[in-house]
Amino acid sequence: MSVSLQVLYPVADGTSFNFDYYLGTHMPLVAQHMGAHIAQTVVTKGVAGGPDAPPGIYAIATMVFDDQAKMDAAMEEAAPVLSDIPNFTNTRPVMLIGEVVA
Repeated sequence: MSVSLQVLYPVADGTSFNFDYYLGTHMPLVAQHMGAHIAQTVVTKGVAGGPDAPPGIYAIATMVFDDQAKMDAAMEEAAPVLSDIPNFTNTRPVMLIGEVVA
């Protein structure tokens, strides 16, 4: 069964997020260190939280793996990716690991 890892970057007072760095440097690091194990990656930039509401999330990165073993292997190589987070944001990321059901 496919599994996904989603990393959400919430908007909060006093936080910032550098999209240019995220897309130009961080996501290539993800590809370099974890990409051999990832079946698909989608990055979503928050633009609204509903009608006439600002987004509550800067971005969501969704990585889909063929199975748990592939995700485990990717996570074993994730240290450089995780240590890069302070270079583009000061918000605290939230992770969701789940089974892909549809």
